[in-house]
Formats: sequence, C-alpha cells, structure tokens
Amino acid sequence: MMKVSVITVVYNNKTFIANAIESVLSQTYLNIEYIIIDGGSTDGTLEIINRYKTRIHKIISEKDKGIYDAMNKGIALATGDVVGILNSDDVYYSDNVIEEIAETFSNNLKADAVFGNLVYCEQANINKVVRKWITKPHYKTFFEDGEIPPHPGLFVKKSVYNAVGGYNLSYKIAADYEFMIRAFRAMHFKLIFINKFLVRMRLGGASNKSLKNIIQGNKEIIRSWKLNGLRFPAKLLIVRPLKKIAQYL
Repeated sequence: MMKVSVITVVYNNKTFIANAIESVLSQTYLNIEYIIIDGGSTDGTLEIINRYKTRIHKIISEKDKGIYDAMNKGIALATGDVVGILNSDDVYYSDNVIEEIAETFSNNLKADAVFGNLVYCEQANINKVVRKWITKPHYKTFFEDGEIPPHPGLFVKKSVYNAVGGYNLSYKIAADYEFMIRAFRAMHFKLIFINKFLVRMRLGGASNKSLKNIIQGNKEIIRSWKLNGLRFPAKLLIVRPLKKIAQYL
C-alpha cells in the first residue's frame, strides 16, 4: 500500500492549527505519515499540536528561515512514496482526499505528481466559499497559458524531490511556483489532474497581502522561468490576473 506523507508547517497559528491536524487525522486512507514542522511558536500552537502527538509521526519545533525552509525540512524527513503539503490555515475538502490521490497514482503508474482543484474560504468560516480555483489537465503550453497546479492540491512523488531538489530559499513568495516550473516545465515530470476539489484554503496568503507582495511575487515568477533556462512568456502578466478574477465568477 502506497505511503503518503502529509506535511504541515506552522508558526504562531493557534487559531487554526487544530482544524488542519484534525483534517489529516480524519482521512479514511490508512497509510498516512503525518509530519508537523513548527517554527518555534510562542503563542500556544505547540501545546495544541502536542494534544495530538500520539497520532502524529514526527513533530519538529525550532526556528527556521521561513515557510519554504520548513517545507524542505518536512520533505527531508518524509519517508512516504508521495508527499503532500497542507498549510496550517487549510483543511482537506473531504475525509477521502488522500484515498482518492492514492487511487489516482495507482491507476496512473507513470504519474510523478497528481493535482486537483481548491476553494478559497472566509478566514472565520471554512465552509463559506469565496473563490474557486478550478484548473485543467496538464498540456504542452499549460504553464505558458497561465495555468499552475494549486500548491496545496499538489501531491508529488518523493523521488521527484530527490531528483530536482526542494524549494529555493532565495524566493520569499513564489518558491512553490519556481519548484513547479523546475520540475514540471523544465524537467518534464508527468502531472496527472484529478477534477475534484481537494483543499479548503483560507483567504489571506502572503502572495496577496499587499501591493508590494504582488509585485515581488511577479518578479519571482519572471525569475523562475529565467533561472530554469526558459523564456518568460510575457502574456503571463496579463492572463494570470484575469484567471484570478475569473475564480470569483
């Protein structure tokens, strides 16, 4: 039976961390390795995590260099065949998400990663949907056309991380984007799409918190293509914002 490692990284999020943990622990799939990387929280987050410690396989609590450094730590610890990353603000859409992911890998033996859709929800009410990120199956100009797998809805074989490396810490906002361009555009690892909602994501991510962050994110996206020896498609500066607007419709 395929082992799926789920990683949650967290820093000072006592409000929502229990929701994320319970979302993983309630999954119907039986072979899940759960890893939590805490950045040295001081607000009571670790005390909440420790309530579940008998059901969490690995807990690390120490200072780190940010969210992507914490993700890299989790990936290094993961012993599963497949790795998924669930943010501490988010929850899985249903209790059988991991089961569906494992089944998709089993039915697509050449798949290197599986991805699906997600919904954005109000911070105070995870059941109140504000936006829907509905993507499509991967195709030749997928990334050039402004498509990208939703990172929390992306499950990647550990062998891919071993081959291409983890998240580039010189990126503060778009290291997940750069990783996907590196793995699935430059190195052509195989992506398989599952047309189902996989994650409920609370609004308020770092990339959209301010105009400064939006500009910084765009700079990092441009650099992602160039770093991987690819020509940046200028139309992305237009189509990416349009796709975000469409998520509200």
